[in-house]
Amino acid sequence: MEIGGQHPASSCSKEHQKIYRDWFAFADSDGDGRITGPDAIRFFAMSSLPRADLKQVWAIADSKRLGYLGFGEFITAMQLVSLAQAGNEISQDSLQREDLISFNPPVMEGLDALLAKSKHLAKRVDQDMDGFPQAQGPSTNHWFNSKSSKKIPLTAVTSVIDGLKRLYIEKLKPLEVTYKFNDFVSPLLTNSDFDAKPMVMLLGQYSTGKTTFIKHLLKTSYPGAHIGPEPTTDRFVVVMSGPDERTIPGNTLAVQADMPFSGLTTFGTSFLSKFECSQMPHPLLEHITFVDTPGVLSGEKQRTQRSYEFTGVTSWFAAKCDLILLLFDPHKLDISDEFKRVIGSLRGHDDKIRVVLNKADQIDTQQLMRVYGALMWSLGKVLNTPEVSRVYIGSFNDKPVKESAVGPIGKELFEKEQDDLLSDLKDIPKKACDRRINEFVKRARAAKIHAYIIGHLKNQMPTMMGKAKAQQKLIDNLEGEFAKVQREHHLPAGDFPYVEHFREALGGYSIDRFEKVKPKMTQAVDDMLGYDIPELLKNFRNPYE
Repeated sequence: MEIGGQHPASSCSKEHQKIYRDWFAFADSDGDGRITGPDAIRFFAMSSLPRADLKQVWAIADSKRLGYLGFGEFITAMQLVSLAQAGNEISQDSLQREDLISFNPPVMEGLDALLAKSKHLAKRVDQDMDGFPQAQGPSTNHWFNSKSSKKIPLTAVTSVIDGLKRLYIEKLKPLEVTYKFNDFVSPLLTNSDFDAKPMVMLLGQYSTGKTTFIKHLLKTSYPGAHIGPEPTTDRFVVVMSGPDERTIPGNTLAVQADMPFSGLTTFGTSFLSKFECSQMPHPLLEHITFVDTPGVLSGEKQRTQRSYEFTGVTSWFAAKCDLILLLFDPHKLDISDEFKRVIGSLRGHDDKIRVVLNKADQIDTQQLMRVYGALMWSLGKVLNTPEVSRVYIGSFNDKPVKESAVGPIGKELFEKEQDDLLSDLKDIPKKACDRRINEFVKRARAAKIHAYIIGHLKNQMPTMMGKAKAQQKLIDNLEGEFAKVQREHHLPAGDFPYVEHFREALGGYSIDRFEKVKPKMTQAVDDMLGYDIPELLKNFRNPYE
């Protein structure tokens, strides 16, 4: 399964890669491994292509909409320029052409003379081109080292993600720290949270085919994968790209600065001992990370309490994931109490949820119609939304579809459904940057509402006597206090946190010790949402628009 388009190295000879490496070093004016819009406008002008063609070249090369071209994307752009100069129409499908490798580098007027004068080549990164160099861009780790917010020069921002990091550190993080947002809602963000690959989480009752689904997509097993009719996956397993095949225990994973899992330490050692990472080199994992979860319990097994807060963990992952797949088995359509709570913990992430009716070739067509109806009825009671969820029907494993059970029409249906689901997965890397902006805006709104709530509660506290009694009264009447905040600031009710969860977190604090609302801080977040983020997107959009 190819994700994110064809790999540029596979359709480019080493001889051409060497030429493109020289060109890339020349075009990259500040030597940070990224060609931004202004760099591209100067360099691509030498191709003498019309602006409309160059707009299309950039749109295809920067398919993830990061706002810059790394070396791989630069190769793609140059190949598209070659195609356009030869009179071909360019589109996303152009990258799949078998004769792409035979096209010579494009004609760039005056480039040879400029290269001869340039000193950039001396600074060129001298890397072996067996793979091709992955432009990592400037390191932004040190931005997050200091506890206090600090000014980051605008020149240091060379992508949309860098811009979000800068806005978080300068404008949102101070608000979160002041009002303890990390203890109530979500841990503070780190550099790796912004840079993490898109994630797909699989949820479902035991033996619905979650692990087999991942194996089916990877077309191979992964370290630590266990499959069986009994509840085999007893832990959260993150399947991600790595230099070799190995498993990393949860406690180690949570303290690694380059991994986006430090926030899971809040669930304690009992959870971390049931959490691990499975690393392996795989082309699909270079674009997407999978999260395999323990089977949700049903029946008598629900009475055995887990040693950690299962729904809390699924909620944490739901906020980080780009897609959540709920898997069902036609023979296990009952939604257990624990599964209900798990689906409830996905509140606010409805747009990420996709439902998969797996193992559908185990029943005939008539039964499938009844099962589908029953599933929609069950989901309607749990999801509490008037919209119908998208349900993919199929058999996602490596065995051929049982045509004897479903007939030729069923087989064709399964193949179409599988193609639809795979195209949904293929789009994830392209939409990852948009999703990150979306999650960032959601977080900023939640942090602002949290600050208003804390400030309001602080204002209700007496200055001298009876503080404990007043605090208890406020905690008991949280719904009413939320309603007052909502009316005062004209905020939507759906954006407020769960009352019970907030009440529980508030119990560990003395409200009197919180700070009052600082208008300067909330205004900074408003400015960020209303001006800074739109301006950031404008600066890193297609330079030919």
